[in-house]
Parts: sequence; C-alpha cells; structure tokens
Amino acid sequence: MDTNPKLRISNAYSFDDISIVPGTVTIDPDKVTTDFCIGSYKFSIPIIAAAMDAITSPKFIQELNNLGGLGVMNLEGIQTRYKNPDETLKKIINSSPLQATKVLQKLYSSSIQQELIKERINEIKSNGTTCAVSITPGKVNELAPIAIDSGIDILVIQSTVTTATYISDKESTLILSDLIKESPIPVIVGNCVTYETAMELIEAGASGLLIGVGPGAACTTREVTGVGIPQVTATMNCSTARDDYFKKTGKYIPIITDGGIRTGGDICKSLVSGADAVMLGTPLAQSSEAPGKGFNWGMASPHPDLPRGTRIDIGTKCSLKKLLFGPASVHNGTQNFIGALKVCMGMLGTKTIKEMHNSEIVISPSLKTEGKSYQIK
Repeated sequence: MDTNPKLRISNAYSFDDISIVPGTVTIDPDKVTTDFCIGSYKFSIPIIAAAMDAITSPKFIQELNNLGGLGVMNLEGIQTRYKNPDETLKKIINSSPLQATKVLQKLYSSSIQQELIKERINEIKSNGTTCAVSITPGKVNELAPIAIDSGIDILVIQSTVTTATYISDKESTLILSDLIKESPIPVIVGNCVTYETAMELIEAGASGLLIGVGPGAACTTREVTGVGIPQVTATMNCSTARDDYFKKTGKYIPIITDGGIRTGGDICKSLVSGADAVMLGTPLAQSSEAPGKGFNWGMASPHPDLPRGTRIDIGTKCSLKKLLFGPASVHNGTQNFIGALKVCMGMLGTKTIKEMHNSEIVISPSLKTEGKSYQIK
C-alpha cells in the first residue's frame, strides 16, 4: 500500500513574479500597431471592457468603441432588469459597506425583461458601435436567440469557470459546439485557465477565449472556493493550446487575459505571455465615464446563496481617454495604458502584438522593488 502518494503540484506565476526581457532591436513606438481582431471585427487597441454593471452602460460602450476598444454589456444585469438603471445604480452606490451585498442580492433578484434587452442593444448600436453582450451558460438557450435577433455583433458566453459542456438539472444542457455551429456571429467563451479546457473550447468553435479565474479586484472566488491559477501561467497554458491548434488547422483564435490587471506593465506582461487582448474591469471603473461613479462590484456578488464578489470603493481618477492614452499625471503605470504598451513594444523590437508572443520572460519577483527603496513607503 502506497503511504506516500505523489503530490500533483507545480509552480505558477502572476504578473509580479515575472519581467519581460528587452529585445536585441528597438523600434520607434510610433511605428508599432496595437490592432486585434475578433472574427471579422477589428479594433485598434487590445482593450475590452468587462461585462460589469459599474462599467459597461450603453453610453460607456459607445465611448470605448470611439477610442478603439470593445465594451461588453452584461445581459443579466441592471441594464436589462430596470427601465431606469441609473436609479438602481444609485441605490447600490449609496448603500453602506455592511449592506452592499444584501442590496445587490435584492436588486439583482428582479426579472430580466426581454423588451429591455432589445432596447439596450438598439442604444449601443445607434451610432454604429460594435455590440457585444455577455450571458452565463445557464441562460444562453433562453437569452442568446433574443440578443442575436436584436442585432448583436459578438456573443460572450461567460462564467467563473466555463467548460465545453454545461450540465444542470435546473436548465437544459448546453453543448457549446452545437450553439456555436448555429450562431451567425462570433462567440467568445470563458473563463478558463488550463490547456485542456482551452483546447476543448477552441475545438468547439469559440472565436475567442477569456482567461482567468478569480483574479479581479472585486472578485472573491479564490478566497471563497480556493480555485484559480495566477494569470501569467493561465495565459501561457491557454495560448499554448491556441498555438497548437493553429499549427494543426491554420485557424487563429485570440486569447484574452481577463482580470488582475492594474497597470500598463500588467497589460504588456499579459500580451507577452500569449494574449492578444486584455479584458479590464476595475481600472476602467475608475474613469469618469463609468456608471459606477468610483465603485465596482463583481458579477458574482449578487449570488443568492454564495456571493463571490464584493463592492469596492476605488474612486474616480480620470477620463477614459486619459486612462488609455494619457497624458499620465501619475508615475505608477495606472494611466496611459496604450502609451505604455507602445513603449514596451518599441523596447522589445516588436511591431505587432503577435510578435510580442515571441519575447522572452524571466522569473523576477524583486523586479518592482530592486533599487526602489525611496519609492516604497
């Protein structure tokens, strides 16, 4: 009898554990390209706004699209439950820290209204904005047909952990490959963190993958359930699956690192780890255009039995344009994300995001503190 079973454990790395090695050639940052694509849709910056009610109102999505990015609306959130979402958002924002979770649970218990789904989609598309919406696997069979008929451009199927098959006694079984095969539009799927699941989702026909379980600032999944993999390792796992699939089929599926990103440096590390774009939540919630007015809360916060998110007070820091393009008025990397990305690409000698995937990474847990004693308070 084996009394000393082998432990199934390995090292995994987060943004603060690694650094990027500069290239042997440098390029003028003005000569680089930050484009990325989802299906036939092309965006000039690799920034996607998370489907969180404190961030992605129809107006915010339009603003981000005008700046070159993509916003995703939560089809099961405040926007589709209340005719006047601003009044509901005020109740969440004005609730005390002790009552916030109860208020969220109560407000999100109201029914989703089909007519509001169509109304919000029409609002987003009114000026030609690309419309993407997020639905959880358990609601896809019910809500996706309505959203597609209403004219969405991109469908996002998203939950804390997503697999190729979703089985439930409450809702009908969802086979992603069947849904994607029938979908007339690109389908982004997430979230996942392992090679095997990423490959299954890619082979099921996903047009893009969201990577990350529990790293978001407003998410407490890791504390509540203990589940998750640090983002650098998770991104590498899934991008390796993407690369292997590309070698076999010639079809390229973009990888999107979702959550845990705080600075321009984190964005650059995500892309060098294999991502084609990043999904941001809390950083965008700090913009003056965000409907949360300096607050943010996780998508799992309203869960009736096991909330895995919390409302956080982050404050309003600057405009969305300044956050993305500067000029930065702080030195900590939390403004001018695209400027930081272009400078990094110049240092690496990479003209495109795909070229960044070939850059070298080293493990360097002291990178942020080495020689910085006067900056650390």
